[in-house]
Amino acid sequence: MRGFFKSFFAALLALLVFTVIVVIILVVIAGGLLSPSKPEVGAKAVLVLDLSQTFKEQAQDNPLSDLGSDDQYDVPGLYDVIRLLHYAKTDSAVKGIYIKCNNDPNGFATNEELRHALVDFKKSGKFIVAYGEGITQKAYYVATAADKIYLNPKGDLEWKGFASEMLYLKTALQKLEIDPQVFYAGKFKSATEPLREDHMSDANRLQLTTLLNGLFDRVLHTTAGSRGLDTTVLRKCVNEHLINFPSDALKYGLVDGLKYDDEVKDEIRQRTHVAAHSWNNFVPIGKYAKAVNYKTVGKDKISLIYAEGDVVEGKGAREEIGSDTYRWLIRKARFDKDVKAIVLRVNSGGGSSLASENIWREVTLARKEKPVIVSFGDVAASGAYYLSCNADSIFAMPGTITGSIGVFTLIPNLQGFFKNKLGVTFDGVKTAPEADILSNIRPLSPMERTFIQASIDAIYTDFKTRVADGRKKDLAYVDSIAQGRVWSGTLGVSLGLVDRIGTLQDAIDCAARMAKTSDYRLVEYPEPKSFIDRLLGTYKRGTGMKAAVKEEIGEDGYRTWVTLKKVKSMIGVSETRLPFDLTIE
Repeated sequence: MRGFFKSFFAALLALLVFTVIVVIILVVIAGGLLSPSKPEVGAKAVLVLDLSQTFKEQAQDNPLSDLGSDDQYDVPGLYDVIRLLHYAKTDSAVKGIYIKCNNDPNGFATNEELRHALVDFKKSGKFIVAYGEGITQKAYYVATAADKIYLNPKGDLEWKGFASEMLYLKTALQKLEIDPQVFYAGKFKSATEPLREDHMSDANRLQLTTLLNGLFDRVLHTTAGSRGLDTTVLRKCVNEHLINFPSDALKYGLVDGLKYDDEVKDEIRQRTHVAAHSWNNFVPIGKYAKAVNYKTVGKDKISLIYAEGDVVEGKGAREEIGSDTYRWLIRKARFDKDVKAIVLRVNSGGGSSLASENIWREVTLARKEKPVIVSFGDVAASGAYYLSCNADSIFAMPGTITGSIGVFTLIPNLQGFFKNKLGVTFDGVKTAPEADILSNIRPLSPMERTFIQASIDAIYTDFKTRVADGRKKDLAYVDSIAQGRVWSGTLGVSLGLVDRIGTLQDAIDCAARMAKTSDYRLVEYPEPKSFIDRLLGTYKRGTGMKAAVKEEIGEDGYRTWVTLKKVKSMIGVSETRLPFDLTIE
């Protein structure tokens, strides 16, 4: 018995000590995050813009960023980066910008906004130097804003044109004896095409060809203008595969020199008048965001609401546009008398038609009381366009993907798969012939098919009507440019789906003019999470899981996995969604 009590009290003491230590650690961490020390920019600073970072609409919080190295700083949101570049333009501590341009996971509209801000920065007379060892086409597009572009002598510059590939599952489903039972409205509505075809339809091929050609033409003309080159020669380099080695990139004027990392750093050292064998004062963009006060202050308020991710019913997760959450955010801004205007920043391929309708309703109510301006990011299509179409004004970038006015749903019939592949059968009773409507363990009846298609057609008509009313267009005209077809921001303006080409800052400036205020500050939503939510929710949000899955099954395998997840989310839901897995490389 004495041995038992001895072991018991020893274990109890160890538990108490462990608890005290954990509490102390949490208090220290919380104290550091609640009152973090402000980093110093220092003299002769060079701002580092790493294009391999994914710039979401809002900052990607790292709950332990203030306790670690420079690499662990939060990744600022896109508009934060734009404002930081604008601030650096007049910051005497910043002498120039160093662009690390290798991979670039960001969308075209994001890259256009970044490049626009870099071109504006150059008006200060400060330098911009870009360097890469394996420069992708999207990264190169941003880098063309630099004074000098350098490539590693043994590196690679991608100059091959754009391509888009889609995954088709029809044959696999047939082998598994799964009938997807697809219903849709709009001949270009290709979101379900991978389930009902084994190759790309003519309509989808047409819309993607038009989209890709428009995007690459912009890259060609921008490159030609900034580098003093001929678009004909640049296109020839693509079509004849003339850029195979670094020396080819130098020969045709795509880069200014072939240098190693140390040589580029030496040049930057000379530009900033830093002594030889001394370290350059490189300041990561995340560190700079914590070091300076770059946000405007004023008496009036303009509400800036970021809407990024799939449009879903209910509250939604952090990276989703939940109808309940966004109705409340817009309503909160509408009821606040100090808020003089609302800017809705949309970056989404759409989702639930009902959720889109509910947010559209709140936008419509808000517009009756104060200006509502919408700014489109990389994508604002289908349901995302639906919820935006009744705003006072819509801004988009040339590379924005928009439109996709159409609807679909799918009710897979798994009867053959369960019975013939797994040996599983189902049986039951019901009080009415269609009591088990939308069941996925039997084929739909003719009446059910008629009912579902009628429902899809009704939602499509509602969608087109919302667009016609909001954009002040004839319904027949809207039908002619709808049909689920995607458009670039440039074509969106010419078709009347978008009011003007412009950045998020242009949209905010428009909102301020309409509200007749120049003395304002931005209040941004959704608000940042608390420390505990950030600390405990980092992995749950999926960042760690996504990285682990990608590493394990590769990029192509990850795309297949994402596609299957999206198929699952579509079942039995009327969707206004962009064609999924639209990957442009």
